[in-house]
Amino acid sequence: MTRAHRTRTARSTSGRRSTWRRITSSAIAVGFLGLAGCAGTGGAAATTSIDYWLWESLQLPGYQKCAEAFEKENPDIDVRITQYGWGDYWQKLSAGLVAGAGPDVFTDHLTKYPEFVSRDVLLPLDSLEATKEIDESGFQEGLLDLWTGLDGKRYGMPKDFDTIALFYDNGMLEEAGMTAADLEGLQWNPEDGGTFEQVIAHLSIDANGVRGDEPGFDPTNVVTYGLASGGSGGGGHGQTQWSWLAGATGWKYTNADVWGTEYNYDDPRVQASLEWLFGLVDKGYMPSFERVGTAPNPQQQLGSGQAALSPDGSWTIASYGRLEGIDLGIASVPAGPIGHPVSMYNGLGDSISAQTDTPEEAARFVAFLGTDACQTIIGEEGVVFPARPAGTEAAIAAFKEKRGVDVSPFTDLVKNNYTVLFPVTTHGAEILSILNPAMDSLYIGNEEVSTLTEVDARIDALIAE
Repeated sequence: MTRAHRTRTARSTSGRRSTWRRITSSAIAVGFLGLAGCAGTGGAAATTSIDYWLWESLQLPGYQKCAEAFEKENPDIDVRITQYGWGDYWQKLSAGLVAGAGPDVFTDHLTKYPEFVSRDVLLPLDSLEATKEIDESGFQEGLLDLWTGLDGKRYGMPKDFDTIALFYDNGMLEEAGMTAADLEGLQWNPEDGGTFEQVIAHLSIDANGVRGDEPGFDPTNVVTYGLASGGSGGGGHGQTQWSWLAGATGWKYTNADVWGTEYNYDDPRVQASLEWLFGLVDKGYMPSFERVGTAPNPQQQLGSGQAALSPDGSWTIASYGRLEGIDLGIASVPAGPIGHPVSMYNGLGDSISAQTDTPEEAARFVAFLGTDACQTIIGEEGVVFPARPAGTEAAIAAFKEKRGVDVSPFTDLVKNNYTVLFPVTTHGAEILSILNPAMDSLYIGNEEVSTLTEVDARIDALIAE
């Protein structure tokens, strides 16, 4: 008997409305005919349905394939996948978990799961037969630690990881008399920006065609900025915007790799890094807060020629690869005062709702999501870097074959352990609600970086409650 694999998709339009799209009615009809056929030969085996939610539309095809592979090995379980856009996803997930109407399994984020644990809405993977034994060596180093709670229990199966690198257009480099080799081995420091600022300056062009390192450059009338802007970074601890700068000074977010009790936003190193970055606005090397607005789009800035270098996450490779008229290249973020480049190291995970009626079946699916079999499927899609090395290698090959890009600037950071972990602490959402307006004020120019010392004190007091 062949079962119809069901998928639901909710995509947000510009009007922020959602539309549902199901698998075609003919496919569902085939499923019912199959059931009828089985019934005629002695009755169909009972199946258990599992609802799985995710937010990234580009990953949906890969996870459909994973679900189909899982169902083939587990004919007693039917997986139903629903995809929402980022904003709708968390709104619907939070409401569903409160109302007892959420999914059995869902893609989780490090900024969210500590609160979910405190509300007792997640099942520890250690408590379920299929997921109680997880081989730490089977994943990229450090990813399992991110999903281990304060109680020592694990609440997420690592699914992928991400780092930061610089996207650029080879055509734009050629117009500037440069090649990709000129972006290799760049050095940065918060005092004068090093060779990295020199490159950014040269790639900046005003309305008269004068470059940022040439006499007569007008920083108030720029058509191409050397560096794209992803905003202030306050909504995500500067993951793409400045984690790679501050981290390259030796700075770390908290006083512990995971579950820190004190943040370090009072550290002069992060404050100097932010002063340098936001100081690029007055120099005309990076667009202002007013220009990019509250929803900045660095991909669009690169694609339209408004920016030359775009620091962004590895999960956006496929999106940059779709930009028309761009000869895409990827370069490493610059080395900092500690002598090498650094990137934030973040990872998503799959979690199980405590409200599921089928915990053991859900655990079997989560266990499969964490296997080489599934993660290799995901890697072959060429969208993200799966958490298992086999999946990572499959992704590297797929990006080269499908996108024509060398993604080693992302993966070398993990290979060489040039990373700083995403801060996992209690009160994650409340911390970002404090940090976001503070960072916006720095970017706008309303406040000095020294005000982060008071912000840090507020955050630490919140954690200490």
